[in-house]
Amino acid sequence: MIQYRCPLRDFEFALYEVLGYEQHLATLQGPVTPERADARAILEAAAAFAEKRLVPINQSGDAEGCRLLDDHVQTPAGFREAYAQYRDGGWTGLSRAPEWGGSGLPASLGVAVTEVFATANWSWSMYPGLASGAMDTLEAFGTAAQQARYLPPLVSGQWTATMCLTEPQCGSDLAQVRMQATPDPAGHYRLNGSKIFITAGDHDLAENIVHIVLARLPDGPAGTRGLSLFVVPKHLPNVDGSLGRRNGVRCGGLEEKMGLKASATCTLHFDDAEAELLGEPHRGLECMFVFMNAARIGAGQQGVVHAELGYQNALAYTHERLAMRAPGGNSGPAPIILHADVRRMLLLQRAIAEGGRLLVLEAACLLDTAAFGRDEARGTAARDRLAFLTPIIKGFLTELGIEAADLALQCLGGHGYIREWGLEQNLRDARIATIYEGTTGIQALDLLGRKVVRDGAQAVQREAQTIAGSCERAGRHPQLADAARTLRDELFRWVAMSESLVSDAGDDPLVVPAAATDYLMYSGYLLLGHGWLRAADAAAGAIAAGCGDVHHESKLATATFYFARIFPRVVALREMIGAGPEALVAAADPALRPAEREPSGPPIAAMSRA
Repeated sequence: MIQYRCPLRDFEFALYEVLGYEQHLATLQGPVTPERADARAILEAAAAFAEKRLVPINQSGDAEGCRLLDDHVQTPAGFREAYAQYRDGGWTGLSRAPEWGGSGLPASLGVAVTEVFATANWSWSMYPGLASGAMDTLEAFGTAAQQARYLPPLVSGQWTATMCLTEPQCGSDLAQVRMQATPDPAGHYRLNGSKIFITAGDHDLAENIVHIVLARLPDGPAGTRGLSLFVVPKHLPNVDGSLGRRNGVRCGGLEEKMGLKASATCTLHFDDAEAELLGEPHRGLECMFVFMNAARIGAGQQGVVHAELGYQNALAYTHERLAMRAPGGNSGPAPIILHADVRRMLLLQRAIAEGGRLLVLEAACLLDTAAFGRDEARGTAARDRLAFLTPIIKGFLTELGIEAADLALQCLGGHGYIREWGLEQNLRDARIATIYEGTTGIQALDLLGRKVVRDGAQAVQREAQTIAGSCERAGRHPQLADAARTLRDELFRWVAMSESLVSDAGDDPLVVPAAATDYLMYSGYLLLGHGWLRAADAAAGAIAAGCGDVHHESKLATATFYFARIFPRVVALREMIGAGPEALVAAADPALRPAEREPSGPPIAAMSRA
């Protein structure tokens, strides 16, 4: 059976020893800023709930899956009871404003708590997970009446929410959205059409579900400029807040997926569904980006989640499993963790999990500053940096999360391939992370096309200055001098490569799409290297001060591994970026021509689920 223990020590190390969390909280104005002991108590309570209630229903939920009964979804055994305890514990409102019933704590602490729940059971965590983005969107664009109507039950967990973008004929290309929204005489709108791949589109955990839906008004222009955003509750609320009649939205089918089988992924049919406009007409995509960016940070965190879960279980197994004589040993068989290749796989998983956690938590602190920074200039800088980091966090960490989950399974050999140990499920569950909320390629185009080329590489230069400062500080420790020098030298190449791409993109429209994914991964390894250098700097400082412990020693060891065995990947990526688009252009016609065959079914654009 899969096991999980919350890495409380690593959360504290990342927040307080690397990110300077106490100093960070002192710069905020608005949220409740917890003392260190209080923050630890919150994480301990989250750990207890995750380990006792969510871990035991992880594998069983995968085996049972969800069922569609008539037009409602039944979740696996134990999910409803766990959600009721989660709701009653006030977890849904942890980082929400007290005026709506929340605890008012910083978003950063909420992100840390989310990782704990998600690692214990990612499928379960998806049901309450999207409510956060919906609440952000309502706070940013909702009218006072909409906020009063929807935020209190969402904050309390009485209701949940969804994000409804995808339709049968379009995935990430939202310009093809066809959902129609027609004004009615009562001053509302009526939505007609279907959405697919809707996470938690229907379930039995909460009494109501608030759908945030992209659709087109009759006078909307073509393309994404004609999209508007709407609020469509499953049950229409009465004036007093109680539930009224069922709205015209129903679940027409459940996707049969590779993983996340306990998470209901629904086809939703809207049949004259009553809706409210959220934000201004024809500005729907702009409004939805508030929701989407929150979801992208969450998806990036999924890479950390599956790396951590796989690592913990692989580590335990490799200490117990005996096989062959260890190198230098006098007799065998020995625990397989003594074999070099097993250590390689474990260290790689650890480097991804703990380095990725640091990157996500740093982004979460930027969320705090962007929303509650005392200094307006710092808030603007935080928003700009977060915009630059978001596609890297989503694209890079999810790619590495799959790699880590795959290596965890590999550590168990044949036992990893069977269901009993849970690591084949962990790999299946991880696979979607690079697809939803924008594929890796789409994140890469956003990064290189919008955040680098359009910006003239200014964001890269600012990030490089930040990293260079860390290199200078870390280089004062003799044991970190080589790593600091290696990272600093690569920074110059990163900036030069970025500026070269900016220049070349003006002459050749293929430069950006050909280089984008490699550039995203290249940037990701640099940022992850920055995180590990900062972690090693904090650990070396603690040891030098005489207050180091085994956790600090492990940080130094893993940082050494990262720069020796993972960071050199940047060399190959740099070479691939520098090769330009010529090979892709030359190979495109003869190599990728489809085989001649009879069509086997209707085109994808004509598909619809009944």
